[in-house]
Amino acid sequence: MRSDYVFTSESVSEGHPDKVADQISDAIVDLFLSKDPEARIACETLTTTQRVVLAGEIRCKGVYENGEWAPGALEEIEATVRGVVRKIGYEQDGFHWQTFDFTNALHGQSEHIAQGVDASGNKDEGAGDQGIMFGFACDETPDLMPATLDYSHKILHRMAADRHAGVAPFLEPDAKSQVTLRFEGGRPVAATAIVVSTQHKEGYDQGEKEAELKAYVKKVVAEVLPAGLLSDETVYHINPTGSFVIGGPDGDAGLTGRKIIVDTYGGASPHGGGAFSGKDPTKVDRSAAYVTRYLAKNVVAAGLATRCTIQVSYAIGVSQPLSLYVDTHGTGTAPDDVLEAAIAAVAADKLGGLTPRGIRVGLGLNKPIYGPTAAYGHFGRKPDGELFPWERTDLGDALRQAVAAEAAKLEPAE
Repeated sequence: MRSDYVFTSESVSEGHPDKVADQISDAIVDLFLSKDPEARIACETLTTTQRVVLAGEIRCKGVYENGEWAPGALEEIEATVRGVVRKIGYEQDGFHWQTFDFTNALHGQSEHIAQGVDASGNKDEGAGDQGIMFGFACDETPDLMPATLDYSHKILHRMAADRHAGVAPFLEPDAKSQVTLRFEGGRPVAATAIVVSTQHKEGYDQGEKEAELKAYVKKVVAEVLPAGLLSDETVYHINPTGSFVIGGPDGDAGLTGRKIIVDTYGGASPHGGGAFSGKDPTKVDRSAAYVTRYLAKNVVAAGLATRCTIQVSYAIGVSQPLSLYVDTHGTGTAPDDVLEAAIAAVAADKLGGLTPRGIRVGLGLNKPIYGPTAAYGHFGRKPDGELFPWERTDLGDALRQAVAAEAAKLEPAE
């Protein structure tokens, strides 16, 4: 692993068109799970000028059964969608929560998918699809996240909070950020470039108003990043195209699942390619990515490595993972194969294994907890002051004991 380098990550705000789509999809997940913890949801959202379209496959007791919608269900779905857009703050001619055209094209889950996923007879619940999933943690920040992504998220989260509070009334919902850091000895030592593009009200692209907006952004950056990273050599690009009045779904169509690197580790880790939002926890794209983050974070929190990547893989309809891979990038206190065996043992003991059922039951994922994940990242966060279940660091003692036990097996007999 290189120790001296320059690295960049980006984030997008809750008002970015793709993030609007993600938040709507996850609001539908939460709605259905609140009605039926065993609901099956795969909800995709399209946002564009004055239009929102839902599509996908569902199964939910009390909402959609035997090909029929329950009384009032369609109205509740539409109200949920409009509520998300209203909360984000879109009241523009090109995209207004109250007046956009809404289409609901959700329909029943395929029986052929259901037969692979559902438990029956002696068959355990299977994975909802094939695929590979990655989890990652490092010690660059207190939340054990890559610093470039952590700061990118926090810049936009702070700007959104100021917008909602009326502190920055010139801001509109759509925004993007990017943070470039120089690393020496594997540690961030300087911010070389900061990029922030934010939608704004008319007039804030020239003269004193433009200067006010740029000064505000620099102030936010200075309050988010550690002081030692910023200097006179830090290059700022604030609204580098000039004007950014037309934005959100009116400026660019949005789709669920197009910001998977923003959702995870900002490019600091591999990604299996599957999106999270809009999916219930039987979908391993989501749940297995959560559990691998949980395990990787506990490895780093336990002092067993300063950087840890974990991969798992699945086949559709098959409950047991096909593989488990651990890489501590040369920072582990034990060999990676020893850590792999220890992680598998701890997962079996504490979660009931890395099966889809073990993950979702062990982490308590069959609850309406997903709305807050859909903007500013699924990892390294405490929405409303509460940790996501996959962000807990409660496996340290078990992991250290398991590593010691696995290492002892390798010691030569006397």
